[in-house]
Amino acid sequence: MPETVTEQQHDRPWRLKRSVLPQHTDHAGVMWHGSYLAWLEEARVEALRQAGLAYSALSERGLELPVVSLQIDYRQALLHGEHVQVLSWVLPQQGVKLPWRSQFIKTDGSVAAEARVELVLVDLSQGPGQRRLLRRAPEDLREALAQLRAGPGPDSTVSL
Repeated sequence: MPETVTEQQHDRPWRLKRSVLPQHTDHAGVMWHGSYLAWLEEARVEALRQAGLAYSALSERGLELPVVSLQIDYRQALLHGEHVQVLSWVLPQQGVKLPWRSQFIKTDGSVAAEARVELVLVDLSQGPGQRRLLRRAPEDLREALAQLRAGPGPDSTVSL
């Protein structure tokens, strides 16, 4: 991944603990590539919630954060039965893009995969087909994004 997190951020990633279950794998017991996408979304939604902004509350306001760019580098297979931590960092905003960087860490500490996801903030409150890209987030969302960039408190590991 070309972008790195700051030294300060590196010590405070958002964490999501998961186990590779049969529904996450292909017929050979290897985690299917689509499962990575689902876990990345779970990690983002949970981090937002912990930062004080539930994704459902955004949706109720007509706001969405669609993915506009996604890159995953697979390094090692994740297998049925393995336990994984998804570590995520919110990078500095780049224009209208809200970039995230994530790593899938195995129990031995090795990196199974790295991902970079870019989101944009879209206003759908005017109705179907009336999407409007927001260049500036509402104040409460800017505060939540600042909290996301700062990282979680010491007890924020989530296991679903």
